[in-house]
Amino acid sequence: MASREQRGSVRTAVVWDTLTAALGEGPRDVVDLGGGTGGLAVRLAGAGHRVRVVDPSPDALASLRRRAEEARQQVVGLQGDVTDLVEVVGAGSADVVVCHGVLEVVDPEQALARVREVLRPGGLLSLVVGQRHAAVLARAMAGHFVQARDLLDDAEPLDARTGRRFTAEEVARLLVAAGFEPQATYGVRVFGDLVPAALVDLEPGAAGSLVELERAVAQRPEYFPLATQLHVLATRP
Repeated sequence: MASREQRGSVRTAVVWDTLTAALGEGPRDVVDLGGGTGGLAVRLAGAGHRVRVVDPSPDALASLRRRAEEARQQVVGLQGDVTDLVEVVGAGSADVVVCHGVLEVVDPEQALARVREVLRPGGLLSLVVGQRHAAVLARAMAGHFVQARDLLDDAEPLDARTGRRFTAEEVARLLVAAGFEPQATYGVRVFGDLVPAALVDLEPGAAGSLVELERAVAQRPEYFPLATQLHVLATRP
């Protein structure tokens, strides 16, 4: 039976692969905006990078400290959000900003402007956002046909909890307008959320094979509409 970690790898493998390749081997100053309990931040620290997590939740930051201590990694937790990001970490203080699952629930233009301020020239933004076409499909398959129809062309937040969804074209426009240069786009969880969990759990080797399939289609634009998320790498000129 596949372990929980194996199932989790199906959801995170493409993002981790592309992010770590982009960061390279040298230590980088990384800010993880909305990094929560540090699932990604601690891994990045383990890869040799200097990581600061900015999150509004004291409880999440407490969990981050425990996770980092258990892993024997040093990660700095800072309470803050998009609005005070520059004050919390300092302008021009980061080589890399990780912004995963944040743009959905904040003002995207404001967030990207703040991120640009804290990045050094040539710095990298790793952006993960929910993708609208997959959200429409998921709601239709669950029988929520009115919600699916409403979501088709609506760029406004779905609700207070789930926030916005974006298309690849919308993300590219937002980044360019904010002064970034998009470098690469990847589809994340193209099949992972469509395959029955029981199949992945019970079929020997299924989780690993699914990860390889996800990697194979991640950079094929024709599969982007099926992706639950988009992972976009962009640089600050």
